Amino acid sequence: MYIAKELRKKSIAEYLLYMWQMEDLIRAYGCHLPLIQREYIAKFANYTDEQKEEETDWFGNLIRMMNEEGCREQGHLQINKVILQDMVDLHQRLLQSGKFPYYNAQYYKVLPFIVELRSRNKRGGAPTEEESEIETCMDALYGKMMLQLQHKEITTATQAALREITTFVGMLSDYYVKDRDEGLKFDDDMEL
Repeated sequence: MYIAKELRKKSIAEYLLYMWQMEDLIRAYGCHLPLIQREYIAKFANYTDEQKEEETDWFGNLIRMMNEEGCREQGHLQINKVILQDMVDLHQRLLQSGKFPYYNAQYYKVLPFIVELRSRNKRGGAPTEEESEIETCMDALYGKMMLQLQHKEITTATQAALREITTFVGMLSDYYVKDRDEGLKFDDDMEL
């Protein structure tokens, strides 16, 4: 909970990746709160008992939502889907505006990697529903994180692609925070 709050303030992309990781952590513990409390939360040595209780409540709420939303086995919570959609919407606004040329340039630099990732996913029997380009990028970053946690090797070409995707998603995340905190001016915004 505390990590999620801090990440949400500074980087919406890191926050979303963290939340996806928490969904998977909950699944790994069989959506069983006492097990999460005993084997995960109890190991937070620098947390007070009150903070551990708050963390337990937070995980309990996530488990409840996962049960209610039917994503115990797979998928993402609605709260995370909404954030992803907000990122997609901002991405579209940034591309349509003439005021963000560096973002547009980075997007076109990453686009071939997105096309390649989507091509691989289709060959791998991925669901037929069309995922957004932003979701493709976020999936790639999450996949990288999982490979690193498993100490698996990542090819040089994949590392290069992931660096570009990271830069692109980082730009989008920075614009998201700026838009949330200050508001971005787009071409269609009227001056008052």
